[in-house]
Amino acid sequence: MDMDLNRHIKELEESHLKLEVRKSPEKLDKILADDFFEIGSSGKMFGKKECLMSGVTLHEMKLHNFDIHSLAPDVVLTTYYIENKTSGINSLRSSIWKHCNGRWQLFFHQGTRTDLQIADLKFHS
Repeated sequence: MDMDLNRHIKELEESHLKLEVRKSPEKLDKILADDFFEIGSSGKMFGKKECLMSGVTLHEMKLHNFDIHSLAPDVVLTTYYIENKTSGINSLRSSIWKHCNGRWQLFFHQGTRTDLQIADLKFHS
C-alpha cells in the first residue's frame, strides 16, 4: 500500500473524529459520500441525511491500531480501535472509503463495542 495514501486516509479517519468536524454539517457533508451509510455501535443504521440533520456523537475519541486494505483501485477498507475518552465505551471500527469526484469520501462505517483495552491489542508495525 502506498504510504502517502495510507497517511492521507488515516488523516481523513482522524478528521471526522474531531469535535469541530462532528459539529459541522458542512464539513461532514464533504467527508461523507452521498450514498454513505453506517451501522453504529448501538446497532442502529444511519444514512448521510440522518448524520447531517441529527448530528453525530460529540465525544473525545482517539484512534489506535490503524490498518488499511486495498479492495479495488479506488476503494479501501480501514480498521482501527477507538478509545472513547468521554463515554469510556471503546469500539472496533471499520470504514470503506471510495475515491469519487476527485477526492476520497467515506462510503460505509461500522462500530462494534468491545471490552478490549489498549493493552489487549496486537499493534500493526
